Amino acid sequence: MDVDDSAAKQPPRKRLRQNAENTSRKQAKEPLLFVPFRALGLITNYVPFVLQSRTHKGATEGPRIHLLTCLGRAWALWEGGKMGLLFVAAGPDAPEQISSLAMDGDAVWAAAGPYAMKYIRGKEVLRVENPLRTALSFIIIFGCQLLALTEDGSRLLLWDIKAGVLDGTIEFEPGFTATSILHPATYLNKVLISSSQGGVQLWNIRTQNCIHNFPLHRLQSTHQAAQASPVDPGSAITSMVQSPAVDVVGIGFTSGEISVYDVRADERLMRMFMEGGGIRALGFRSDSHAILASASSAGHVALWDLNSGGRLLHMIRGAHDGAISALEWVPGQPLLITSGEDNSVKQWLFDSPTAAPRLLKFRSGHHAPPHLIRYYGSDGKQLLSASRDRSLRCTSVVRDSRSFEMSQGSLAKKATSLSIPLASLKFPPITSISYSSARSKDWDDILTAHSEETFARSWTMLNKKLGKYSFGFNDPVKGKAKERAPLGSVKAVCVTACGNFGLASSSTGAIHMWNMQSGIRRKTFDVGTCPPEVKQRLSGTKRKERPITGLATDPLNRTVIASTLDGTINFFDFQSTKLEHTLILPSTAISILLHSDNGLLAVVCDDMVVRVIDIETRRIVRELGGFRGRILDITFSPDSRWLVTTSLDSIIRTFDIPTGRLIDAFKTPSVATSITFSPTNDFLATAHVDSVGVFLWANRAQYAEISFQTVTDDDLSNVNLPSMQGVAEDDALDALSALTTNNTPIDVFATPPQLDGELITLTLLPRARWQTLLNLEVIQQRNKPKEPPKAPEKAPFFLPTLPGVETRFASADAKASDPKKPTRRLERVAGSLESKFHQNLMADGRDGDYEAFFSFAKALSPAALDLEIRSLVTLESLGIFINALTQRLVSHRDFEAVQALQNVFLKIHGEVVVQNAELQEYLERLLVVQKKESQRVLDLITSSLGTLGFVRDMM
Repeated sequence: MDVDDSAAKQPPRKRLRQNAENTSRKQAKEPLLFVPFRALGLITNYVPFVLQSRTHKGATEGPRIHLLTCLGRAWALWEGGKMGLLFVAAGPDAPEQISSLAMDGDAVWAAAGPYAMKYIRGKEVLRVENPLRTALSFIIIFGCQLLALTEDGSRLLLWDIKAGVLDGTIEFEPGFTATSILHPATYLNKVLISSSQGGVQLWNIRTQNCIHNFPLHRLQSTHQAAQASPVDPGSAITSMVQSPAVDVVGIGFTSGEISVYDVRADERLMRMFMEGGGIRALGFRSDSHAILASASSAGHVALWDLNSGGRLLHMIRGAHDGAISALEWVPGQPLLITSGEDNSVKQWLFDSPTAAPRLLKFRSGHHAPPHLIRYYGSDGKQLLSASRDRSLRCTSVVRDSRSFEMSQGSLAKKATSLSIPLASLKFPPITSISYSSARSKDWDDILTAHSEETFARSWTMLNKKLGKYSFGFNDPVKGKAKERAPLGSVKAVCVTACGNFGLASSSTGAIHMWNMQSGIRRKTFDVGTCPPEVKQRLSGTKRKERPITGLATDPLNRTVIASTLDGTINFFDFQSTKLEHTLILPSTAISILLHSDNGLLAVVCDDMVVRVIDIETRRIVRELGGFRGRILDITFSPDSRWLVTTSLDSIIRTFDIPTGRLIDAFKTPSVATSITFSPTNDFLATAHVDSVGVFLWANRAQYAEISFQTVTDDDLSNVNLPSMQGVAEDDALDALSALTTNNTPIDVFATPPQLDGELITLTLLPRARWQTLLNLEVIQQRNKPKEPPKAPEKAPFFLPTLPGVETRFASADAKASDPKKPTRRLERVAGSLESKFHQNLMADGRDGDYEAFFSFAKALSPAALDLEIRSLVTLESLGIFINALTQRLVSHRDFEAVQALQNVFLKIHGEVVVQNAELQEYLERLLVVQKKESQRVLDLITSSLGTLGFVRDMM
């Protein structure tokens, strides 16, 4: 084992002092390389969804269901039948986070900040603004008016939705903070307004008068209402919904109490109490079954039988992994739709009135921000993402309906039987992931390491579930006196390129390799003791273990690479497991990433520097710095030319590896925790610390010519995250124009026909073309048919052809207009006897380079070229052909074509050339030039071979 100490520290570079005046004048610039494209994995958030049911006249199917969900500053419209995405809001996002949604036919209304915006087919057509500039918290469509509550709950604003004019403002009395609005059925110009103090008021919108006040003690139980203080949070009304019965509404409180109240009689009909959190949503079933559904902030759904005095029928515990934001029944159907803050929308089907519901359809995503994402496969259509919600998901880049969560087994039944949350049974969060799709159809192809676990798990993408094996580090103990070795948590995993083996490393320094098909441990790699150079640097620590922070293998299964926390890169022989080389780094190695195609290993170090190592020479070839925060993740471009990094300073940087320069950098609103580059080089995917989605950035280099320059801090641009809207197919041209750059026109370099006049240039045609020409007679003899072709009995018609090598049909204009003039006919036939090959040969002068002639000759097939050479019958044409070959040799171009043509020409016309003295001068000149150019080719080949041999010996 040899040790390479490359820990020579360079003096710290001083940071240049920035001019405050120039910094203040710095303008925001758009990113040079990456532009926002779209967001993936966003379904809904805490804003309640809106359900719309439509029935068309003459329709044979049931009503169409549309769901409107909020995506932060945008919204999405889903088709309820298959839960497919119809479209999202087009154009720019809302100025602030959307707080409420409403639908009016084909129009969508969204409240964001002090604005209420109207959309038609996803495009904004109208915007109204609160004159007080305060945010709006709730909106509802009331006939031809839009009703909106301010965020502080002190005012109700009324707008005319057609003209966009403010019709009026209702100000509530002190001590009444409005939270929601409900229009009771059959009540003309009247709405119910709930408050956070627990009271409800009935208002006439036209006269703007309060008709009746429903105090808290009438709505809640007498004992609770008497003990409730004016600011008691348990008395706040969180949900108010209309029942199928006229004058009856359902009211839910944060204390968990539910009241079924008769507004007309001003009396409470029924009272229920739901345990496990406050009421977040209520819904009455409308298909002749008196059932009330309630949702809590803990994610539970309760079903109450109203015919039995509010008896609890069923409790769906853990219906969502977070608080439920909305709950609605589909009109006339036994179908319940719920949405939660866990980024999911679910449909529950009731097979019978008394049976428990079952999950019918759902659309979900991560409900915690993903911290690790990787592209899966080589087509760039799937993304693997791991999140703190303890799930592993596959997100489709092409179609959202193809996204799914990898199954961890029948956890739902187990959680129901144990009455515990489903999330508590899931595996710990994933810390490392590796895959190989080479054998994905045969056995498990994904390997993951989990937080504080002593074994790695395998997954199968084909079956979308957990794999067969768990690869642990437990060694069998033989004998009573031997003690079991300490076990460490798995820190890194790696699947070989062939897909046959999986490797895992632990915090104690152990590295094991298993067979992915059988799950049997095959080999063990030992990093050994800490090198003396590293011990001097870590003299203050007493830790004996050497935790492994990263694993990688080359594509040919020759080398296993492991990085340690003490700052070493260890190279093992894959077959013998012998430690061959140890490279000592100046700092601790946090993680490594290997580009398997070119053998470049990127190492993230604790001193905020990314070091690039060539695994063939096992030396550091690049050091990339300039970070102002800890480096979180790195990724290579598919061609290994760029290295993209993300760090705690919220800046995504792109380095050009050949030059070591920073060519692009932009700052995002939040820190990107993980990044990955598409295998097709078209997108960069990022995951951020405050969002549950995965964001795609389009690579501008795929659509336009970009001139890269070194980027400094002054060139840094602030870029917003991509939205859910993406790019529609109808706007493809607009998308391409948006991806173009505003740089000056670039002079694109075009390869000249010949790089240097002293070099020999070939035709760049396949070698088989000239080999076929040289052996054409043998090929024709071998392909000769056994029987002559049989002529058809009756030819229906014939097409006249023109003489020549190529088949050309005579047009109607080529016929003689007057058949009685034989002179014109003979002239026409005599002119057509000269082929285009012969015309190009005779066109150039004696000292020309015959460019047109050789361009035409290279376009002909070998059989046609052989026939054209045989058609040279006159001494003049033979002499000019020999001169053409000579001149082409002098120009140092098409060397192999000249040799092939010369061989065929001498084979066919050799005797004629020798017998005629007129051609001796042409042959002598060709001989001299041929010897000279052949010697030049041999000299160039000998020089190149010597240079290659020298370089090989030096390496």
